Amino acid sequence: MSTHTDTQHHNLYVIELDQEVLKDEDVVKQNPQYKKGMPCLYVGMTKHTPEKRFNYHLVGYKSHEYIRRYAKRLAPEYVNNAKPLTYEEAVAEEHNLADRLKHMGCAVWEH
Repeated sequence: MSTHTDTQHHNLYVIELDQEVLKDEDVVKQNPQYKKGMPCLYVGMTKHTPEKRFNYHLVGYKSHEYIRRYAKRLAPEYVNNAKPLTYEEAVAEEHNLADRLKHMGCAVWEH
């Protein structure tokens, strides 16, 4: 029998956040590599489509305060792999994507 851990139905997504999020001390602490002018982003994974999950964030359903307050748009251009992943693959890739974006100088918040 299949479980959520061995079926491919998780998607990565990125949300661009308003620069105002940089006023939060926790965001600044998590992003010492941030280069002024680079985007502020949230990286997440979902079993829904990225569009559906983004809408859930906007209405406050299982949403972090930063996304509710600072979300500007869904930013699919940051996700290289648009195909569904297993849960384990999505967890690993979410972290890898966040690290790559931080390395580029972006401010990143992740789950």
